[in-house]
Amino acid sequence: MGLKIPCPHCGPRVYTEFTFGGELHELESIDPEDDFRRVYLPDNAAGPQVERWFHAYGCRRWLTLRRDTVTNRIDGLV
Repeated sequence: MGLKIPCPHCGPRVYTEFTFGGELHELESIDPEDDFRRVYLPDNAAGPQVERWFHAYGCRRWLTLRRDTVTNRIDGLV
């Protein structure tokens, strides 16, 4: 069984209904170079991270969740 994402509007759905929006990081500055690194150079670290997902084939809303990148376990919505 693949990764299931708990959509608060549609219920648990398979990850193929979603598009990955990337890791979510705090804005450190308004410097364009920092912003470029934040958006295009992900940390891709092993372990828990906060991510954005877009429910493209469902309610068409953005979700923010915490997922462990090693086990793919979703610890819940943020």
